[in-house]
Amino acid sequence: MFLLSGKSYLPLKRAIDIAGSACALALFSPLLLLVAWKVKKNLGSPVIFAQMRPGLNEKPFRNYKFRSMKDATGTDGRPLPDEERLTPFGKKLRSTSLDELPELWNVLKGDMSLVGPRPLLIDFLPLFDEDEARRHSVRPGITGLAQVNGRNAMSWDERTAYDLEYVKNISLWLDLKIIWRTVAAVFSRSGINAGAHETIITPPTTVKRPHILRQLGLTQEEAPEHAAPHHRTRLRRPQPGCLAQPL
Repeated sequence: MFLLSGKSYLPLKRAIDIAGSACALALFSPLLLLVAWKVKKNLGSPVIFAQMRPGLNEKPFRNYKFRSMKDATGTDGRPLPDEERLTPFGKKLRSTSLDELPELWNVLKGDMSLVGPRPLLIDFLPLFDEDEARRHSVRPGITGLAQVNGRNAMSWDERTAYDLEYVKNISLWLDLKIIWRTVAAVFSRSGINAGAHETIITPPTTVKRPHILRQLGLTQEEAPEHAAPHHRTRLRRPQPGCLAQPL
């Protein structure tokens, strides 16, 4: 049991990730090609959506997924809300979790694991306190404890609590249980969206680690006191020419 839980389990977990992702990429290669063709036909190029996400010990890596949204922007040049960019094809892609198949390459490379806390946006890092940041002490996963307990249909605090529970109790048996429940959740398509018009979890607005804020080159703006709570704190990128410190 010593090698099947805690830190001593991590080398075995990595070996399982390598074998599992390699086999899955080979097994699902026809499906990967089919989905790539469908994305190209429905959404055009590029087929793959790549975005930097925080990985093990908050080290950034390039996360790969199949595109599920149009590249539509508003008059200010910023992307339109998810519900305006997400097409019926994209919704179907997400509901079946086929958009996440390219993450198997991230697992094989060592950026991710088959099971672990989901990789969130790098801009969210200042919103975790030192204890909550322990979710980054293991590799992020394609699926995790939060995903099998509601996927996106839960609050930020609930998801963070499940992530920390996973880090505390990491083991082979827990990973196998999560994988089994993930298969069931995908087939039932439960908890895909947080609501009728939401496709991501709404993060808190309180910056808990200002030094990470500075490292990312973000600035914090305070709205008037009478503003709604979720509008009182905003994170913003600096103007071009302002260089962010390396993470």
